Amino acid sequence: MRAYRIHEAGGPDSLKLEDLPEPKAGPGQVLVRVRATSLNYRDLLVIKGLYSKNLPLPLVPQSDGAGEVVEVGPGVARFKAGDRVAGCFFAAWDDGPLTDAASKSARGGAVDGMLAEFVASPEGGLVKVPDHLTFEEAATLPCAALTAWHALMEGGGLKAGQSVLTQGTGGVSLFALQFAKLAGARVIATSSSDAKLARVRELGASDGINYKTTADWDVAVRNLTDGLGVDHVVEVGGAGTLPRSIKAVRIGGHIALIGVLTGGEIDPRPLLMRNIRLQGIYVGSRAMFEAMNRAIALHKLRPVVDEVFPFEEAIAAYKHLEGGSHFGKIVIKT
Repeated sequence: MRAYRIHEAGGPDSLKLEDLPEPKAGPGQVLVRVRATSLNYRDLLVIKGLYSKNLPLPLVPQSDGAGEVVEVGPGVARFKAGDRVAGCFFAAWDDGPLTDAASKSARGGAVDGMLAEFVASPEGGLVKVPDHLTFEEAATLPCAALTAWHALMEGGGLKAGQSVLTQGTGGVSLFALQFAKLAGARVIATSSSDAKLARVRELGASDGINYKTTADWDVAVRNLTDGLGVDHVVEVGGAGTLPRSIKAVRIGGHIALIGVLTGGEIDPRPLLMRNIRLQGIYVGSRAMFEAMNRAIALHKLRPVVDEVFPFEEAIAAYKHLEGGSHFGKIVIKT
């Protein structure tokens, strides 16, 4: 089979397309013919050597992928040949709190990922995908969608009538917008592009703020909420944007800390003085994934896909992500 691997970090050009032995489904395992994978910013950090200094090289990158079951090993009960499935980000996080053992099963980092024609996965590391989604759409769910779901629905306890602030137009932020609208919440979105803000309004955002032309975007958020601030912030910037997010959220509000896109330092005093809950979000469990998929299927939600690249052009897909001009998810068709 064909698979991409990195033997040493160095950016998109470090990806090498190789011929590897096709895996087999051992006891408790499922063999999946991967049909599509999708990119996350983490994947770019991995191949650049900026995510971890202890990667098990050579490594097949990418956490997210979807395909069809071609073989099941002895003892497998949840799947059969022909089932349409997606891999869980953590192949060993079934339910409950994240554990040290589960954290060591993160695809495309701690273990090999999905950028291959075939993947053998533990039975518990897969979920069935909604019937209305294409493989390309289903491949966007394991990391970005589940992170947004965990942030708002599982961790945030989002309720109808509440308000949510999203940042930018990457996968997590757009999924957060879509899930918030399903829940009957108001969404205020930020971006550096007026054209992208127009598109998020089309997706249901009530307001858009250009953070390039409105440097004090936290003030703009408070003005849009009668001076109170939003109930939830989906914080994807990291330390560089968190101080303004703290100012933009209401007293007693919730900030889901997801991204590490910016550097900086954090003063914890405003969190204490305003009783703000800051919660780190690291994707989610299989049980969360299955709950999210039920909601996606019920509402026939469709992920926002920016562009689909053929398998042979995976390096170009990574460079497109690196360029930052995308709106939604970048997908590689296997």
